[in-house]
Amino acid sequence: MENNNFALNRIFTQNTFKKLLSNTSNYETYYSVITRFVSNPYLKNNGDIISEIYLYLRKNYRNEYFYKNTLLNKLLLGVHKPSTTTALTEIPVGKSKADFVLINGKAVVYEIKTALDTFERLKTQLVDYYKAFDHVAVLADENNRKVIESKLLDTPVGIYLLTKKDQISCIKTPDKFIESLDTSEIFKVMNKEEYESVLLHFYEKLPEVPQVKYYRECKKLFCQINISESYPFFLEQLKKRNRIEIDEFNNVPYELKTLIYFSKYRKTDYEKLDLFLKQKF
Repeated sequence: MENNNFALNRIFTQNTFKKLLSNTSNYETYYSVITRFVSNPYLKNNGDIISEIYLYLRKNYRNEYFYKNTLLNKLLLGVHKPSTTTALTEIPVGKSKADFVLINGKAVVYEIKTALDTFERLKTQLVDYYKAFDHVAVLADENNRKVIESKLLDTPVGIYLLTKKDQISCIKTPDKFIESLDTSEIFKVMNKEEYESVLLHFYEKLPEVPQVKYYRECKKLFCQINISESYPFFLEQLKKRNRIEIDEFNNVPYELKTLIYFSKYRKTDYEKLDLFLKQKF
């Protein structure tokens, strides 16, 4: 069963779908999952098959992708909208990676703890996230409510639970916590285009130094800006990431929303996806 679960974790990934849409014969992961979890696949199209695989996840194996997809569908698409809100994933902060970040008027990091996870690294992860973001929350399985409340109820960290009915239940909203914000860590989150944009706003020019010293000098200048002023501009830059073709994205099936949102698809990619989903297996 371990191998089956490994394949399930690989199904909803950019790499797998890139192969599926490229008309190559390398469908190994897809075939292995279908063989195990889909009944009568040759009578169905790929869209139906994907739905059936996802249904298995929902009932038997709610992995990290399932949690992320629920967050994106319930919050980004259900509460907000892609034109005004940006979601990010796997954002490196310190020695951790933020599972899911939602940016609107503020940014909230969601650390995902599925029923398959442990809480061993949670404290370290939260400490890291607060170096770059002032709102942090944990989304956990509702069966772990007592454990998560015992760890976080008296902290600024928000607590959300994924219920058996696949709803996100809010136990406690995250409080703003700025004491641990670190301009050095914030700078590391940004790419070159982003930190240059912030520096141009505050200094109206970029450092004129040899290339080997450029990054260090940019970081030095950024760290000299008062964090109360630089932090909103940092979020503004992050919010510009993950621009999507909204009309095309609206037609993506629920099961694939998160995968496609973070894949930076162009119109031609959406056309390939639509073709694939309609094809018979």
